[in-house]
Amino acid sequence: MYTSKLVQGCMTWGRWGKQMSTRQMASQIEDCLSLGVTTFDHADIYGDYTTEAEFGKAFTESKIKRESIQLISKCGLQLPSSTRDNRVKHYQYDSEYIIAQAERSISNLNCEYLDAFLLHRPSPLMNLQEIAKSIIYLKEQEKIKHFGVSNFTTQQIDLLGSYVEVEGHQLQCSLNHCQPFTNDILHHHLSKQILTMAWSPLGGLDRLHKDNPPLDKALEEMAARYECEKVQLAIAFLNQHPIGIRPVLGTTQTKRLKVLKEGLTIELSLQDWFLILEASRGHEVD
Repeated sequence: MYTSKLVQGCMTWGRWGKQMSTRQMASQIEDCLSLGVTTFDHADIYGDYTTEAEFGKAFTESKIKRESIQLISKCGLQLPSSTRDNRVKHYQYDSEYIIAQAERSISNLNCEYLDAFLLHRPSPLMNLQEIAKSIIYLKEQEKIKHFGVSNFTTQQIDLLGSYVEVEGHQLQCSLNHCQPFTNDILHHHLSKQILTMAWSPLGGLDRLHKDNPPLDKALEEMAARYECEKVQLAIAFLNQHPIGIRPVLGTTQTKRLKVLKEGLTIELSLQDWFLILEASRGHEVD
């Protein structure tokens, strides 16, 4: 399963954020590719079920070749919406729905296939055989290349993995949400060769002075020594892990994306990496 080292998250491109025009989206796609950011992360729900189609229209307008980019989408999380008969937020993972939603995302994105298709969140009512049946069908029909999950536990991944291969996992991970570094999930990914993507990878840096002053102070001091920005340290911190964590970035500013990309070139010293971990957790390692 391939993604670029930085993944462009598209959640805020439409109604849930910048409300970019078709031309602006096409330009943003082109700018991402110019920086080597070729993977775009979607979910059916983004923009109240509208952003995928808006992106698809912009992608067509851009004239970029399909093989030049990777498209990820997620399904299963159902939200109350004027476009769907949902009375309550819930999860849906029956085989018929998963297949229909994958096909809908492909149609919306104006592409022939998805590079990766993820289950958005685990459901307490997941029928693993139903899920596996749909994913096997989608792969056989060459509608998806890879299958993964988002926000699952290691046990949930292994249970599902006994029916169908889980090739990728998107989870919350950052220098201000470092539990994956100290529980077993990243080691689990290494052992299973699961591609790892991190959502919210900057860890709320703009709020650290209030939410976590010790971490903010440590990053200020470290940024001065490394002659870089704090956001670059956030990227470097994730990049240091041997699993090769792919940050899913929400920015729509090309200049900021370029700054974040430069964070991949920063190699933290061993002790500085653990200083960040210590400041984040509020105590030294055992």
